[in-house]
Amino acid sequence: MSMKNTFRNEFVYQVFALLIAFIVVHAVYVSLVRPAATGHMQQEAANMAANPDYISQDSFYVIIKDFEQETCFILMLWALSILSYKGLATRRQSAMLERDLLQLPDGLPIGIEDTRALSERLNTTSPDERHYLLPRVLLTGIERFSATRNVQDVSTAIRDVCQSEGDRLESELSIIRYIAWAIPSVGFIGTVRGIGDALGQAHRAVAGDITGVTENLGVAFNSTFVALVISIILMFFIHQLQLKQERLILDTEQYADHWLIRKLRT
Repeated sequence: MSMKNTFRNEFVYQVFALLIAFIVVHAVYVSLVRPAATGHMQQEAANMAANPDYISQDSFYVIIKDFEQETCFILMLWALSILSYKGLATRRQSAMLERDLLQLPDGLPIGIEDTRALSERLNTTSPDERHYLLPRVLLTGIERFSATRNVQDVSTAIRDVCQSEGDRLESELSIIRYIAWAIPSVGFIGTVRGIGDALGQAHRAVAGDITGVTENLGVAFNSTFVALVISIILMFFIHQLQLKQERLILDTEQYADHWLIRKLRT
């Protein structure tokens, strides 16, 4: 039931994180980005009309003003919020590795008669911590040792639990990987839209007015540029989270080997 509640809470968190990211980014665009971009473009048009030799200056607001860039920022904030949630959970589980859950004196072997006491000791952890990887691994090993009295079976059971946990963590990253794939796709949509609009202004360019063509080509290039930059940043944080999760699994196996498996005596 605890794992089901965790999945349900995470789903609710993801939904609200998406809503908050949309509200925050859209509010910033409506109140700041698009008015600033419009003002800059009008000022640049006035300067070019007054001076034909004037060189137009780029603006950060103009680069990110379109709907594709806004969507990319929404997806980026959504992905970062999910990464923060999972990173905090991984950090809490890693902190448990610093604790002595079994509370056994150094050098004292673990026999069959000790398994019940150790199981009860692990069950005294808080409900939030009971479904963490380390307590589940230790409890699985103790119960397997009580049932089979075979150390090799305990090692195999612990390795299977860690492997299944690694597969579960890997599958839970699928939504973040989808977002990381969707961001460049949204940027390419802006590229196609900008090029299509630029081709629609070709007759004006033939007549000598290339303003519409250059503006739409700017939309095409800016959307791709912003999407690729965001994707690079997001992939860095994804790999950092994956690295911490893999370290958690490896450290948990080492913990179980040092504090449990090596002390088992048949």
